[in-house]
Amino acid sequence: MDHLLHLDRTLDELDPPRWTPPAAGATHLVHKVHELRLVPLGELNPADLRTLISQQVALPYVLPLAVRLLVEEPLLDAYFYEGDLLLAAVNAPASAWALLPDPAARLCSVIRRLPEVAVADLPRGAAEELARFIARPEPLR
Repeated sequence: MDHLLHLDRTLDELDPPRWTPPAAGATHLVHKVHELRLVPLGELNPADLRTLISQQVALPYVLPLAVRLLVEEPLLDAYFYEGDLLLAAVNAPASAWALLPDPAARLCSVIRRLPEVAVADLPRGAAEELARFIARPEPLR
């Protein structure tokens, strides 16, 4: 299924069940994630995608969107630092990537083309995280 066909729809529409409002006293992050589920996919920005991926929300929908951005700009600074969206994506569970073999393959290709100097400038441990991602076995199609 091509999840990019639904850019005019929200995660609450595409990823049932719809979420109820956050509990009283919920953290800012919880409120933010709930708000992001109400935004049409096509309007989510890189920081929004990084947040959703980091919180493991609706990964079959948000990971392909992130890969689309990362193909164009692999070390995109979504919010915190250069490469933060890439690192959020590679740290998504393998089970989510298993559902997305084509985006996973595109992301592996992007990572393999990264210059060593660019990877060296990422936070400590990033090179190992990237290497782990590209070393994952290919899922059966």
